[in-house]
Amino acid sequence: MPAEVSIANRQRIKPLNPVFVRRLTRLILQRQGIKAYEVGLVFVEPKEMAYINENFLDHKGSTDVITFDYSGESAYPSDQRLTGEIVISVADAIEQAALFRTTWQSEVIRYVAHGILHLLGYDDLEPKARSMMKKAENDLVAWLQEQVDFAGL
Repeated sequence: MPAEVSIANRQRIKPLNPVFVRRLTRLILQRQGIKAYEVGLVFVEPKEMAYINENFLDHKGSTDVITFDYSGESAYPSDQRLTGEIVISVADAIEQAALFRTTWQSEVIRYVAHGILHLLGYDDLEPKARSMMKKAENDLVAWLQEQVDFAGL
């Protein structure tokens, strides 16, 4: 079964280690029991994120993370390949990190986890679903902190 993680770094705000990002993404997918996947991570500048947000989601301005599910299902069926793209704004991660008193690396890693959870069918539009997703996200980030040094990003 194919297992591929592609990285596109189209921002110059912070340097990123693509080997680390790929490894981290694979760890998250393995933790979730996903064996077949094709996931793209795209790191962008705020201007590009605002363009994507406005043209695909009809929302104004930049945002932290946007996920595109290409699997063709609303929830990931275990017998198929997980396919999607996660677009991350590093500038938004830096802003959020200051607000939540954490590192920008921790925020970016949280966005990777958040995007993968969306690909797995988690939703954050309704309060109950948002609470479930936030718990899963927090659990993943806590587990990841035991596995890798976030400064490696």
